Amino acid sequence: MTETTQEHVYSEAEIDAKLKAELPHWYFEDGWIRRKYKTGSWKGTLMVVNTVGHLAEAAWHHPDLTVSYAFVIVKLCTHSAKGITDKDFTLARKIEEVIQWQPAKEGGALEGTPNEDQRFKYIKYD
Repeated sequence: MTETTQEHVYSEAEIDAKLKAELPHWYFEDGWIRRKYKTGSWKGTLMVVNTVGHLAEAAWHHPDLTVSYAFVIVKLCTHSAKGITDKDFTLARKIEEVIQWQPAKEGGALEGTPNEDQRFKYIKYD
């Protein structure tokens, strides 16, 4: 995107509608769209942080993160536009898709993490 191209900044009503329709576990607060991912342990937290970091770097759009033992909060805002743009929604959808992926529910060769065993607990899925 060139410096002369204006990005559409969504109004709060538009943000709320898009989140409700497309990203129901995300919410708008203090100028950011946000999502809290609950994890089973520090290991799961680090995996979420690294996954979000990889996706953000690949997208060249960088969230703010709050990191604790059993959760990660992801916050997105387009600083250059001073608001929420399509960049934020697009990255949020990709993060959601990857973090919430549960191969066992798809069938096929990948069995997924055995969350019943605390030693392997990873993400607390919604």
